[in-house]
Amino acid sequence: MSTLTTEQRDLADAVADLMDKRSPEAEVRRLMATDTGYDPAVWSELAAMGLLGLAIPATFGGSGAGAVEVGLVAEAMGRALLCAPYLSTLLSTHLVLALGDTKEQADSLPRIAAGELLATVAFAESGSARAPLTPQTVARPAGFEWRLWGEKTYVLDATIAGRIYVLAGDAVFAVEPDAPGVEISALSTVDATRKLGRLVLSDTPGRLVGALDGAAAALDRALDLASVALLGEQAGGAMQATRMAAEYAKTRFQFGRAIGSFQAIKHMCANMLLDAESALSAARHVAAAFDADEPGRLVDLAAAQAYCSEAFVTIAADSIQVHGGIGFTWEHPAHLYLRRARTDAELFGDPAWHRERYIRLREAL
Repeated sequence: MSTLTTEQRDLADAVADLMDKRSPEAEVRRLMATDTGYDPAVWSELAAMGLLGLAIPATFGGSGAGAVEVGLVAEAMGRALLCAPYLSTLLSTHLVLALGDTKEQADSLPRIAAGELLATVAFAESGSARAPLTPQTVARPAGFEWRLWGEKTYVLDATIAGRIYVLAGDAVFAVEPDAPGVEISALSTVDATRKLGRLVLSDTPGRLVGALDGAAAALDRALDLASVALLGEQAGGAMQATRMAAEYAKTRFQFGRAIGSFQAIKHMCANMLLDAESALSAARHVAAAFDADEPGRLVDLAAAQAYCSEAFVTIAADSIQVHGGIGFTWEHPAHLYLRRARTDAELFGDPAWHRERYIRLREAL
């Protein structure tokens, strides 16, 4: 695990303090029960701290920070199960930058950094959380504009986005949610702390962003960079679930002894800590590799995505086991981490997909 600079540690501490104040369990439960799933006042506070513009260049109102800084922020948010459209914001930012459309960058990125524009990306279609090799969503020219037809699913924060970047063919089009022919519906998922939606387009006007080809490569780059942040979130959540279990094991008594003194619980907590520390090391290593533009960074990312996804699920499930009967109740927060872990493990492809990608990339080196 690379050593953090003083500035990076200060950033991590500042975000952790903010999460303690703005994302306690009671607030998480309140927001997960709402349709929007976030607090606009907290979103404005994140913007004021510069967190929404971390990955945005200074020329567009951001700070141009690296993957390590973004990962540290994601760790703190993952520990607190923050309900906010942060991941969709990062994905949109990276896609707009990767597409190289300077007009779109000048229009959207400053407003994203300021918290004024919520944007998301619609790329997945039925059957897979990754973009299909041949998208069924199509775009056809109509005079001086484009018209889109198709369906997208697993769209992050679809119901609250003010702009949706839609993959159609090998191009990306900006679609306004109130445009004609747009139908947006919320998906019912196991994790209410992260909102997903479905998008149906029927003769919907869209604005071409970038060129008519090359969007698949730009999306892959954006997904990879967003995945680095997702690793941080998974590591942060795994560490918090481990801490919850350890604290409970020290304070819950049975037969006159703390349950943490029993060998079975000791071994379970030790394994959880080992997996959580390994996930944290993997997440930070990959972030540093991306900042250094190392040749093997995508190989490391694929391996880390498979590992962190499974580690977070296992740790969250074991945390429930350590908590015993109370851990299975709705009132206890342990299940919230398992729900987040389950969805995170599928969001940008499941562990099997990442392992297959790891093998392909290793063979190509």
